[in-house]
Amino acid sequence: MSFLISDAVAEAAPVALQPGWEGMLFPVGILVFFYFLFLRPQHKRTKEHKKMLEQMQAGAEVVTGGGVLGKVISLDENFVQVEVAPNTVIQVQRHQISSLMPKGTFKVQMKKTKS
Repeated sequence: MSFLISDAVAEAAPVALQPGWEGMLFPVGILVFFYFLFLRPQHKRTKEHKKMLEQMQAGAEVVTGGGVLGKVISLDENFVQVEVAPNTVIQVQRHQISSLMPKGTFKVQMKKTKS
């Protein structure tokens, strides 16, 4: 009966890793790796963005999250009024300001669009 199918021979079961700190070393190493690769840089960027928003004042030249360049006219706790063209003011949420631009950037861009 066993001429078509070979008999199965039981082998010794492989030795399992002993539970303990040796077994936790690899998962903990992966968690530390992901912390330094992803979480720490993201927290650093978030902290820098929050600091930038706190230091922002009226007259600063900014770029919004949508890429709109403008000059801050007024700001409050949640919203910022940004002049994007002469006599054209938009209101954006404060956290949507993505970066501050050097002084004079808005004026140079307005001259380029008039030409």
